[in-house]
Amino acid sequence: MPPNHIATPVDLETFNLPQQVSGSAADLTMARSMIAAFRKEGIFQIQLNPSQAATLSLAFGVAKTFFRQPYSEKAKCVDDQSFAGYIGSGEELTDGVRDYPEIFTVIKDLPPTDSRVRRRWPCHGPCPWPNDAYAATMKEYMSLLSESGEKLLQLLTLGLGLRDLNSLTRLTKDGWHHMRVLRFPELDHTNGKGKPGRGIGSHTDYGLLVLSAQDEVGGLFVRRPIAGEEWKNWEKSVAGFKEGDEKWSYILPVPNVLTVMAGDMLQYLTSSLIRSTPHKVGLNSRARNVFAYFHEPNFSALLKPLPECASDSPDRQGVHYGTHFTNMCMRNYPERITAKRVLAENRMEILPSTVMETF
Repeated sequence: MPPNHIATPVDLETFNLPQQVSGSAADLTMARSMIAAFRKEGIFQIQLNPSQAATLSLAFGVAKTFFRQPYSEKAKCVDDQSFAGYIGSGEELTDGVRDYPEIFTVIKDLPPTDSRVRRRWPCHGPCPWPNDAYAATMKEYMSLLSESGEKLLQLLTLGLGLRDLNSLTRLTKDGWHHMRVLRFPELDHTNGKGKPGRGIGSHTDYGLLVLSAQDEVGGLFVRRPIAGEEWKNWEKSVAGFKEGDEKWSYILPVPNVLTVMAGDMLQYLTSSLIRSTPHKVGLNSRARNVFAYFHEPNFSALLKPLPECASDSPDRQGVHYGTHFTNMCMRNYPERITAKRVLAENRMEILPSTVMETF
């Protein structure tokens, strides 16, 4: 465990995803166990097969090679329309405090000719890849993650008792899937811009599902659901939530698995039956490498609570995923060239025109 952090180490329930989700009795049993794991721990694991593990290993190697480059080279990989590309240590903010990882963010790679880019939709533009080999490796890795994400949504659909097996996957048609490739520095090799020992402050993530792979150096902490604790990150920021107390679980690193957490939009859709998972990262005595993949709705999706999960006082106004995503990027990267262009060109005013209620 990272030094000077207090938490309870936990072993997570681990699932092997089926070749395809058919709605069988075995699928239903697994699906209900996944729902139970979310409600108890806020997180579970899925096992990678040998081919997937090999792809992950290759991706780790490519990521480490990129981060070893001089800052001057990495800093060239920035796009002023999307929030994709390199993010230096200290550039990202959580709860107004600078975070320590350096990051390469992969967002949907759209050419200047794409109609959404031409219309100046916020967050839309090219991904500034460092080279072709990096792009090919990350696209291959994200492809297998996308496949797993779709299976997980189908299983959750079964576990929630939804009538249509595609109740959730219909939201991810042309989904705004993205990934953060992260390198956390050693505890004693920081730039002094953030809090001592804190890699990333406590927060929840924006969309449906988060699938993460960490190396052998630990650092991930999650907050299991606790009676009386409530949050709705799409209404009020959860950044910094209960960050300093002792009621956190430490997630032990396990090779060749993906950890799975719920995001804000899954909480909204299920009327908090499944809650987005607060989590944070502590710095360890060695550098740590992580992939965090986000399996998301379509940028234009206007989401509303599922009828089967409706609460006594459901919020039926709807949440526009693209607006939620853009707001989070603007909050986390206020000094980035992309955020400045969004403001200079009034791109936030374009967001209402991107809503499609067909979702």
